[in-house]
Amino acid sequence: MSEEPSTGSIAVIVLAAGAGTRMKSKTPKILHEIGGRSLVGHALHGAQELHPDHLIAVVSHERERVTAAIEQVAAELGRTVTIAEQDSPLGTGDAARAGMTGLPDDFTGTVIVTVADAPLLDGQTLTELIAEHRRTDGDDAAAVTLTSFIADDPTGYGRIVRAGGPGVDIATADVLAITEHKDATPAERAITEVNAGIYAFSADMLRTGIAELSTDNVQGEYYITDLVAIARAAGRPVHAFTVADPSVVAGCNDRVQLAALGAELNRRIVERHMRAGVTVVDPATTWIDVDVVLGQDVRIEPGTQLHGRCVVADDAVIGPDTTLTDVVIGDGAQVIRTHGSGAVIGAGATVGPFAYLRPGTDLGEHGKIGTFVETKNAQIGTGTKVPHLTYVGDAEIGEQTNIGASSVFVNYDGVNKHKTVIGSHCRTGSDNMFVAPLTIGDGAYTGAGTVLREDVPAGALAVSSGPQRTIPDWVVAKRPGTPAADAARDAQQNS
Repeated sequence: MSEEPSTGSIAVIVLAAGAGTRMKSKTPKILHEIGGRSLVGHALHGAQELHPDHLIAVVSHERERVTAAIEQVAAELGRTVTIAEQDSPLGTGDAARAGMTGLPDDFTGTVIVTVADAPLLDGQTLTELIAEHRRTDGDDAAAVTLTSFIADDPTGYGRIVRAGGPGVDIATADVLAITEHKDATPAERAITEVNAGIYAFSADMLRTGIAELSTDNVQGEYYITDLVAIARAAGRPVHAFTVADPSVVAGCNDRVQLAALGAELNRRIVERHMRAGVTVVDPATTWIDVDVVLGQDVRIEPGTQLHGRCVVADDAVIGPDTTLTDVVIGDGAQVIRTHGSGAVIGAGATVGPFAYLRPGTDLGEHGKIGTFVETKNAQIGTGTKVPHLTYVGDAEIGEQTNIGASSVFVNYDGVNKHKTVIGSHCRTGSDNMFVAPLTIGDGAYTGAGTVLREDVPAGALAVSSGPQRTIPDWVVAKRPGTPAADAARDAQQNS
């Protein structure tokens, strides 16, 4: 094998073809999520941190569904991810061969081969792998650099076989081969340094080495791990990059591992935000997705989950017992015991407790959505208050307006949705029904118990109830013998 000149170019091949049968799921393994991102999404984001010249994903199982998910991630990253198809599941070596079809024939440089189910693998770790791969040059340039870690229980992992046998100093002993667990001898199974399945190759080594792979093994597959022995047989150096923290290369094969990696990822996210100036009262009950943005001096109370692309500005207080998805929160706002998605909360506003914000809710600065209030597709102006027991749907409310308790915006006629517009500085009574389509002008008032079916001009008072009728002694006459009748009789006698 001839040695190629170093160009500094980088390509990344992400192996995303496995079926993941141990997940026991209708969803492909690599599309399961932690931290608000799919496993393959984490892999692609980590790879993109290298800004590679080429980024390739190898797909096979449910390729249409997986490809669609990868293309969505590519759009998020603003780059092309080349799809390479592996026709049959013939092993990791064959998957790498498929990945190489996505590279130009004249590509020279470093090819990173990584996996789609190691969600904590980040750009920093991959950068350190490349640095180790490029540590030597000329005749001593590495053909392969593998990533390894020390496993408490190495069962199932490929063992790193070094010169000198088990027990040698891994910092100095040369790497001879990787032996898969099923092919390992008893002595090799005693080795605790194991393969993480992440590699840096010189492009020429990967091209020529793949052609030499065979299926002469227990699984009858093409092992990418055999490239280590192939490189050694050709007199090419093999490096090893041993990570100190095994979790950064940990793979996910079942839902137990998915939960464990999700918890570890969340721990790291929460810690990162705390070190950046966020107060998290109880990290153990706080869950924050990877794309959430938190300002300085944000305070997160226990039992809070921030999902999707939430953005929380400085000095806001979130929680306790609050779940928000894709919600934008302004400076100094407070959101207490609230469930919301797709909403905007203005600076200094207050929400909750026990509020439900549905998509399209936009609460202005210093506004209020109070206790047992549900909102949907509602623009609520600066300083406007919806204090309690109210549904606001398909509505536009101006500034400094107060909506009375127990009001309902009646927006659906059984076929179509209709809009209610309420102006600024209005005061609506309790137990109002706003039957859309409806417009209420600036400065208007409505009486308690009013059902509004017609527009109300600016500055007008609208009422729909007639004079109150009071029928004396009705309870005593119509409900004799009841506690109410007895209480009424006693009150009459004592008056």
